[in-house]
Amino acid sequence: MKRLILLAGLALAACNEDEAAAPPAPVDLTEQALSYFCQMNIAEHGGPKGQIHLEGHPAPLFFAQVRDMVAYLKSPERDAEITAVYVSNMSVAPSWDEPGISNWIAAEDATFVVGAPVAGGMGAPEIVPFATPKAADEFAAQYGGESASLETIPDAAALGPVDLTLALETPK
Repeated sequence: MKRLILLAGLALAACNEDEAAAPPAPVDLTEQALSYFCQMNIAEHGGPKGQIHLEGHPAPLFFAQVRDMVAYLKSPERDAEITAVYVSNMSVAPSWDEPGISNWIAAEDATFVVGAPVAGGMGAPEIVPFATPKAADEFAAQYGGESASLETIPDAAALGPVDLTLALETPK
């Protein structure tokens, strides 16, 4: 009987470890969400958004632009270990100006368009996330740019200087 209780206890402990290892779910965007770097209200800015969950932090860090989120990911300085990263799925966004509040996808599963002359929420060139390579390719065919995974986004796309003389579009 003691052996059975011990085995049940070990199984329960293993189950709890699996639950603890599961990444946190994405959080819906609210009217109160502020962008991590500038502390501006995200709802006031169009284009795709990002959120990063940190170990030990109850709420995610929100980003008004995916470009800013990628810059954070590429930065060596962190407040805590990253447990999950989500981006707006622009494949199903109502519009560029309304990227959606709950259409989040895991950033590692997204296909991004890099180098398109489109303005993100803060006016800088944006890195645009899609759920499928096909959707990313269709966007790139219309607006320019190239498809990339999260790991292959060039540092310069997120960390490079912004050319303020560029004529950037706002996608429809």
